[in-house]
Amino acid sequence: MRASGILLPVSSIPSRYGIGTFSREAYDFVDFLVKAGQTYWQILPLGPTGYGDSPYQSFSTFAGNPYYIDLEQLMEEGLLTEEDCEDCDFGGQEEYIDYEKIYLSRFQILFRAFENSGIEEDAGFASFVRENESWLPDYALYMAIKDSLGGSSWIEWEEDVKMRKKETLDRYREELREQILFYEFQQYLFKCQWTKLKKYANEKGIQIIGDIPIYVAFDSADTWANPSLFQLDETCTPVAVAGCPPDSFSATGQLWGNPLYRWDYHKQTGYEWWMHRIAYCFELYDVVRIDHFRGFDEYYSIPYGDTTAEFGKWEKGPGYDLFKVMKEKLGSKRVIAEDLGFLTPSVLKLVKRTGYPGMKILQFAFDSREESDYLPHNYSANSVVYTGTHDNDTTLGWLGAISRKDKSFARKYLDIRSKKDIEWAFIRAAISSVSDTAIIPIQDYLGLGSSARINTPSTLGCNWKWRMKKDALTQELAAKIFDMCKMYGRVPKRNA
Repeated sequence: MRASGILLPVSSIPSRYGIGTFSREAYDFVDFLVKAGQTYWQILPLGPTGYGDSPYQSFSTFAGNPYYIDLEQLMEEGLLTEEDCEDCDFGGQEEYIDYEKIYLSRFQILFRAFENSGIEEDAGFASFVRENESWLPDYALYMAIKDSLGGSSWIEWEEDVKMRKKETLDRYREELREQILFYEFQQYLFKCQWTKLKKYANEKGIQIIGDIPIYVAFDSADTWANPSLFQLDETCTPVAVAGCPPDSFSATGQLWGNPLYRWDYHKQTGYEWWMHRIAYCFELYDVVRIDHFRGFDEYYSIPYGDTTAEFGKWEKGPGYDLFKVMKEKLGSKRVIAEDLGFLTPSVLKLVKRTGYPGMKILQFAFDSREESDYLPHNYSANSVVYTGTHDNDTTLGWLGAISRKDKSFARKYLDIRSKKDIEWAFIRAAISSVSDTAIIPIQDYLGLGSSARINTPSTLGCNWKWRMKKDALTQELAAKIFDMCKMYGRVPKRNA
């Protein structure tokens, strides 16, 4: 079935208190998607963000980001007052997230809600804790200890707590009981509010495309609580870490620093941890985009301690075996394979064998020096086309930066004869393509430049901060998107 959707991170939704949340504005965005004839809302990972504020470096692969908890719903429930929220400084810029101010204020205001909640008497909370006992106690304990030790990574902790000595953990559980309960409380609010928003979207015919990073952060509850899953030595220090080799974008490669998996151990356990992780993702999302899919075929291993990614080597991943087990244990699930970058024959074979659609990025198509698989006439139906992703510049920003030759090729290919609405020529190319699914970042529909870029890979400091203006989405824009999607057979029957 041909369909389309819009990419908008939750953090980029306009809302009152400094960062996008599961607020009224999120429900309004769902309504906009319906009016625009869309089927999908694609978001970024929902986990609590750590170093660099990246959703791909989370303190937990199961936990939700407490920043996304809507404070106005807590007011309606009597846990907060408007004065409570107005007393906090969440940052004052409409199009910019001030993460430092969010960090300093959000937990403070959520703790006030926690104190007013009487949560230990709540039957729903007790049920939530029981249902998530496989990860929640470790996460809440990890974060409470981390706070008590000044936010340091667990590799810097004293030996007894780093190595999870039972008597030490029991002592911390007693000493930090209130903080542990507070972190469990946050996760309960997150899950309740997200479940409510997703239900609203699904009832309106909108499905959520979520995103699962292939790796977990080293500074995470996952790594601390489950060291046997990762390539760590007897002191829990990584043997090697993840990244990408040098290429035309980076002369020294990309050093991500994530711990690598012990795939032999995962295979012995029937990929138990992975099955649990993926199953949980399908509780949160309707479709899952698996980031860095080629890492399941081969992964790039960089010696721990290296300051660049230049001296890594490729190692064999689990290949199809993991997905075979997944299909046996979880049944048929809708997955998008993020198969971008240099693809070897074995990666292409793996993607084809899984049957999952891969990704096509229009911005990758217009290299005037060579024929590209990303040009629309080379697509197959079993694919998902994007003008760009969260890692790309906006289409307008990208057009302003490419060479004159590449720009001339793009104009000729897309038959662009004027600068007016140039981004809509790219949108049309994606929507009209043979790909079953087309996803357009909201910035391209809004005609925004580089200031609205979400992320520039291999950089720190300016990423994940863009927010959409409050009144950016108009009836006229919804109608324009609807008409284009209808013309090319992407409007669902509910709208047709």
